[in-house]
Amino acid sequence: MKRREDLTTPRQRRRLGVHYDPDAFGQFSESVARFIGTARFLVYQSVFCVLWVVWNTFGPVDVRFDEWQFIGLTLLLSLQAAYAAPLILLAQNRQEERDRVQTELDRRVAERTQADTEFLARELAGVRLGLADVASSSELEDHLERLTKAVERLGDRLAAMEARAEKSAAEQ
Repeated sequence: MKRREDLTTPRQRRRLGVHYDPDAFGQFSESVARFIGTARFLVYQSVFCVLWVVWNTFGPVDVRFDEWQFIGLTLLLSLQAAYAAPLILLAQNRQEERDRVQTELDRRVAERTQADTEFLARELAGVRLGLADVASSSELEDHLERLTKAVERLGDRLAAMEARAEKSAAEQ
């Protein structure tokens, strides 16, 4: 076994030289699966089979190409099914992977939305608690009115005291 000097990269598996782009092949398989799953394909296949049967049943004997009880047609349909089934499965697997990624993304978005909603609910509760301690305008008016009355009473007392002081100063 040959010893490699550079061990920083993994060894490549030996293949027969067949290289393909998995994404391109996957897109091809999806396009085939999309076409096979249409009514147009069923119509095309039905017309083909009917023409095959009619030609090989009623056509000239010397130009029939499937004289042995439609073995050729059976072979063609079996070959089509043999290739269509794996292509359809590959397309389903790719769709399943896309769905899984989308579900994961949706889950992350839902978690983030829930966290944001909980944060906003806590903030709103804090604002409500903060506003509970703030006086309303009617409360401020009541306090201002009481203070005004107290100031007026103090003014009246002060005026009465000044009047007594002037009276006692005038008597002396």
